Amino acid sequence: MKPVVQSLLETDLYKFTMWQALLHSHPNTQTEYAFVCRNTPVYPLAELKDDVERELDHLCSLKFTEDELDYLRSLRFIKSDFTDFLALFHFQRKFIKVSTNGEQLEIVATGPQVHVSAFEIFVLHIVNELYFRRLQTDATLPEARRRLAAKLSQLQAFAQEPKKFHPFEFSDFGVRRRFSGAWHDEVITTLAREVPEFFKGTSNVYLAKKHHLVPMGTMAHEYLQSYQSFGVRLRDFQKAALEDWVQEYRGDLGIALTDVVGMDAFLADFDLYFAKLFDGLRHDSGDPIVWGEKALAHYTKLRIDGKTKRLVFSDALDFDTAFRIYRHFADRTMPAFGIGTNLTNDTGIPPLNIVMKLMSCNGQPVAKLSDSAGKTLCTDETFLAYLRQVFHHPAI
Repeated sequence: MKPVVQSLLETDLYKFTMWQALLHSHPNTQTEYAFVCRNTPVYPLAELKDDVERELDHLCSLKFTEDELDYLRSLRFIKSDFTDFLALFHFQRKFIKVSTNGEQLEIVATGPQVHVSAFEIFVLHIVNELYFRRLQTDATLPEARRRLAAKLSQLQAFAQEPKKFHPFEFSDFGVRRRFSGAWHDEVITTLAREVPEFFKGTSNVYLAKKHHLVPMGTMAHEYLQSYQSFGVRLRDFQKAALEDWVQEYRGDLGIALTDVVGMDAFLADFDLYFAKLFDGLRHDSGDPIVWGEKALAHYTKLRIDGKTKRLVFSDALDFDTAFRIYRHFADRTMPAFGIGTNLTNDTGIPPLNIVMKLMSCNGQPVAKLSDSAGKTLCTDETFLAYLRQVFHHPAI
């Protein structure tokens, strides 16, 4: 079997945008990232250890090609010194360890953040592809194609509905939990060909380059979480992170993530200054309608027209859920949708719910206080309790 990873561009755009921002603002940060499977797999993931080791060896042999670097240079928000850094970069095997604990697979990346953060997406789609290679049968891809065709039919039926003030637009956010690289490519090709009026891009930089699509993404939780350890007062870490982002990108990549310590605490920091500088907000946990109403009420309080702002929804979406959210908000704001697993791993085989999260930064624990039960991930209960106290966040 050919290696899972074919290119160092096979990752989410926001890994590059966060990478550049942190390289410029905090290049010496030391971190630890840990792999976690949140659901019960069909067979123990520990059985994949040797295959994962082999794939990581291959990953660490790859470098960015000049053609790939030229593509990154063509993105106006990517700076020349960052591509110069990437020209020299390669993953170092010494920074990532694979082990087992009973039936569990344990993968931990420890070292300089600018060297280990980018392991995350590759680890996730390596584990996914290895896992599903064992489960795939002759019936799997025909069933996946049938399900994709049904989604296209949904979109075509939806197109007949009365028009709202803003159009329905969605992007692919599915690289991390995809069934396979080949299937991901087929899904993207099909969507771009069949529903270009709705399909606006992909977070997968490799496929964006290959298919001349818009690469999508801004920031993830790890970016804001890192600021919990950067020496600012804990209560001010979100404002410090957002300010550094504004200074780095100066109008580009203007979608802010809201649920690192909950939407209410985020809005307390998202004052008129940030609300005018950022184009919009991204939802990733909690009830999307409640979240969106809070966002629009906040803009109204600041005397900002919600129709000029974009709300991006990206929490475990399928098209039925996306259509429901769209119908609710499309006359009052610009909604957009990032759909992941339901696009790239809907084959009839239950998908894995795997993550690789930032656990500590500069020797200190960091955490996310999600607006959804089960998404909070932190091994230090003392820090978690302190974070909840500082931001008045209830235990979920």
